[in-house]
Amino acid sequence: MAIVDRKQQLFENVTRLRRVGRLMPDSEDLFAVRLGLEQELGETVSRRLAAKLLGVSHTALERWIESGDVPLVFTATGRQAVSVAALLDLYEAVRSSKTGGTVRHPLAAVLRSRQHAAEQLTVDWSHDRGSYDRTHQRGLAYHQAVAARLRKQTVADAKYVLYRWREQGRIDPVYAERWGRVLAMPLTTIRDAITAVGADADDLRQNSPFAGALTEPERRRVLAEVG
Repeated sequence: MAIVDRKQQLFENVTRLRRVGRLMPDSEDLFAVRLGLEQELGETVSRRLAAKLLGVSHTALERWIESGDVPLVFTATGRQAVSVAALLDLYEAVRSSKTGGTVRHPLAAVLRSRQHAAEQLTVDWSHDRGSYDRTHQRGLAYHQAVAARLRKQTVADAKYVLYRWREQGRIDPVYAERWGRVLAMPLTTIRDAITAVGADADDLRQNSPFAGALTEPERRRVLAEVG
């Protein structure tokens, strides 16, 4: 099997496991299988493979990249490629958009919908901004936006991220344990926990498994709100 075909197969299997994982958010066996596939796939894919998976031409994808709606990241070799994490969200949204069969350009429709949703997003500051440095302002604003969008599947995705970080040694065990307790709470309590004000909450947000929970337009809107 060609490398590109194998990567496409791996990616599509990861999306399947991600969907099942949202139905079984506490299955570490499922998480382990997904992590193994992701390690073989890698954290990025080429722009050409991303275009193929999203059902658009390479030229069309480049236009969306230039607009900032499809973000690129640097690989270990210094190349720019599409993040698998970001591509998973787009791929599933495009797949869902195609289900009805009436959308002519699914990716364009998805990205326009995300831009509109980001325009409607507001961050409600409930404290004195002057008491926070910029990093903590951004962290709080980001999690306020996550709280406004929080759903069971968002929490399920965060549980997998936390599992992956633990397995890869990318999070201190103390913070991993704290986040594990937070993610086991009801949605309303999670919203309160991730938007709490204070040094302890700031420290927790610096190690947040909700990284990537917002779309790229929403993330940019949060940065603009913070100023």
